[in-house]
Amino acid sequence: MFNARNSPNYVAQVLQGVNAVSTKVQRTARPFTGVAPSALKAKVEAVDLDRPLPDTAAALDELDDLYLKDAIYFHDARYAAHLNCPVVIPALVGEAVLSAVNSSMDTWDQSAGATMIERRLIDWTAERIGFSAEADGVFTSGGSQSNFQALLIARNQAVAKLRATSPEVRLPHLLDRLRIFTSADSHFSIQKSASMLGLGFDAVIAVPTSEDHRMDPAALAAALAEAHDAGLVPMAVVATAGTTDFGSVDPLAEVSALVRAYDSWLHVDAAYGGGLLVSRRYRHLLDGIHVADSVTVDFHKTFFQPVSSSAVLVRRGAMLGHVTYYADYLNPESAAKADIPNQVDKSIQTTRRFDALKLWLTLRIMGADAIGVLFDEAIELAGRVGTLLAEDAEFELAAAPQLSTLVFRYRPFVDGVAVNDDAADLLNPAIRAAIFASGEAVVAGTKVAGHHYLKFTLLNAEASLGDIQEIIELIRRTGAGLLANTTEAAA
Repeated sequence: MFNARNSPNYVAQVLQGVNAVSTKVQRTARPFTGVAPSALKAKVEAVDLDRPLPDTAAALDELDDLYLKDAIYFHDARYAAHLNCPVVIPALVGEAVLSAVNSSMDTWDQSAGATMIERRLIDWTAERIGFSAEADGVFTSGGSQSNFQALLIARNQAVAKLRATSPEVRLPHLLDRLRIFTSADSHFSIQKSASMLGLGFDAVIAVPTSEDHRMDPAALAAALAEAHDAGLVPMAVVATAGTTDFGSVDPLAEVSALVRAYDSWLHVDAAYGGGLLVSRRYRHLLDGIHVADSVTVDFHKTFFQPVSSSAVLVRRGAMLGHVTYYADYLNPESAAKADIPNQVDKSIQTTRRFDALKLWLTLRIMGADAIGVLFDEAIELAGRVGTLLAEDAEFELAAAPQLSTLVFRYRPFVDGVAVNDDAADLLNPAIRAAIFASGEAVVAGTKVAGHHYLKFTLLNAEASLGDIQEIIELIRRTGAGLLANTTEAAA
């Protein structure tokens, strides 16, 4: 147990852990070893958890074999798969401090200064968005939870409006009328949230996108009008600022005008694109975000923080009252009247980590501009890689990059003709699997119009164009080899 008496021993053990990770990171020559799930499963299951090891060194040696040796290392330049970022050093310092003190962010008497730091960071983020002093918010575990809380507030607000005119109607009938409108390329957490909110998947209306994968305002207008004419209630419109696959930012100003016409709630999911708030070159891509009713920002994506570190912000802080519950043993209503700052009043979580400290130390040590530079460099690298792929006859780029993702597929030529869609649909997932199994690189995959594509997600400011070119050539070699083997087998 950590206390003043054993703190030297605590520090020594922490340093042992830090050194183990540091050594592993320095010696790692690839993002993954390619180990099979069955091999790791067998190793972990062989551990007798009822027989502790003699000391920290022994535990770390075991951990190296069970985890560190085969971990996926996001800091490696050849990791180009998901929205995982290498983390900045000040945030790691914050992680160590917050874990040692172990503050719980639900009530003032469990957090004290931590509450004020979190609140200041919420205000800072709200200012960056363009919200007024009336805004508020709270840190969450991630974008999915932030989106859920925003839609929970939107649902409760819509129900309150309906009850004002139809107090006798039971809740299930009110919920049955509610609809959520979002881009066909939006995050799956919107559908999951609708299900958890009692609306069902069918309550989410997928709005078509334009060729650049941004929500089509004309299609949104038509969908809203159709729902309204059918007696349905547009509970919320979710615009995305940085879709997972394409990094596309919906036309926020045009979308917001339509939302206001239907007295609906506008939520902007900026889990990915939130880093543009500190960008010195691309901040304009978020123009119009200030009129949103709520916004999701994931600091553990494009602010380069360790997971978890996300926030949901609302333009009018009073709307957080839709998630407020009082418990006599925790946050009695009398505490709120006495202006005691209990963060649980704003959150759907109770016990909650002091994740805000990581961002606080990052801003105090590095500054916001330095974070923005890291994201700007990732965006510009994606642009250069996009040019390479567009100019390569053997690759097909699904769309021009907008943030730091690229969706593409390998379509080599056989007898002077590019392989057809069916062949490409078999080849590209096989390439991804083979490369992952080799451990030489990690790339992602997705589908576009029903067809299989590969995907780069670039969030490593230290990755160079040459690093990504190596992955492209690895894809080409792997694909050519798989194609040759298939041809030989068919012969």
